[in-house]
Amino acid sequence: MHGFYKRASIVCQNIPYGTVVTYGQIALLCQKPKNSRQVGYALRTGKLGPNIPAHRILNASGILSGATSFETYDQQKILLESEGVTVIRTDKGWKTDLKKYQWKTTLDDALYFESVFKQNNI
Repeated sequence: MHGFYKRASIVCQNIPYGTVVTYGQIALLCQKPKNSRQVGYALRTGKLGPNIPAHRILNASGILSGATSFETYDQQKILLESEGVTVIRTDKGWKTDLKKYQWKTTLDDALYFESVFKQNNI
C-alpha cells in the first residue's frame, strides 16, 4: 500500500463515532493538505483497506458525496443517522451540519498521527 494511503487509512480508522470529516481534513492530518481528491480516489477504489468508516467522510460543504461507494443511494445517510448525525435533504443532496458534527481535530491529533506515521515508517 502506498505511503499516503497507509496514512489515510490510519486517520480514517480513528474517526470518532457520531462525527464526520472532510476529504481535506483527512489529507491535512496525513500531512498532505493538497491531496483531498486523492482521499476520495482511495475511498472509491478501496485503496484504504477494509473496515474504513467511509460513511463519516463528506465533502467540504458537508454534502454526503459517497453514494457510489454504498449499496444504496441513501445508505451513507442511514449509517450517519444511526450514529446520531442529523442529515437533511437539500437541492445539492443530503447534507449535515459540519459546525455541529465535524470532528474537531487539534494540534494534539496532528502530532499523534505524526508519531504513528514515524513509528510505522510511513
